[in-house]
Amino acid sequence: MADADKLLAVVPARGGSKRLPRKNVLLLGGRPLIAWTIEAARASGVLDDVLVSTDDEEIADAARQCGAQVPWLRPAALATDTASSAAVLQHALAWYEAERSSVSGIVLLQPTSPFRGSASIRAAVESFLAQPEGDRHAVVSVSPAAQHPAWSFRLESATMQPFLGWELLERRSQDLPPAYTLNGAIYVVPTQTIRDGGSLIRPGTRPFVMTDLREALDIDTDDDWRMAQQMVVP
Repeated sequence: MADADKLLAVVPARGGSKRLPRKNVLLLGGRPLIAWTIEAARASGVLDDVLVSTDDEEIADAARQCGAQVPWLRPAALATDTASSAAVLQHALAWYEAERSSVSGIVLLQPTSPFRGSASIRAAVESFLAQPEGDRHAVVSVSPAAQHPAWSFRLESATMQPFLGWELLERRSQDLPPAYTLNGAIYVVPTQTIRDGGSLIRPGTRPFVMTDLREALDIDTDDDWRMAQQMVVP
């Protein structure tokens, strides 16, 4: 880790969620959903600031009460269903580096992953900083796939075609290579990748494997919310 390394956490929290309305401020275990992520980020000890990017005053107030920075409300153009995470991060990074200081990376923490702990944030950041300075790639959290992609099909007319071909489909599950899926909990991204725009996940991206299904939960629907409520430790 270089002496100049600084990391900014960005928590994107749009107010217009449709499948689970107002999810970012719904109370989970007596706290707004967004509070879980802000508190984990601050407790990690590896982030210089936690900035919440939102277009919603209620979310902004909840975030400030948890100690996050909310210096502005996100422009309307970046608060639509089609606005990309990369564009939201570019906006946050440009403001922070103009008003505060330069940073080595952005840690994207979605508020819909409330059980992702501070230890995992810290470990993902350490994995990122362990790479040679000037040749760092993003570190992204993944979880073991619930179902192997060898058993997924596309439908062509009246037939089924395996995505990965018939050969893998014929193998026993224990003979298949391990498969992992993105879980959305942690993205540690070099600032140059943010400035360049485009996808956050590129060739060379490093995995941060999360095996705890509780940590990997991503709340997007009513069913996810009910599952989260059941997972809250009294």
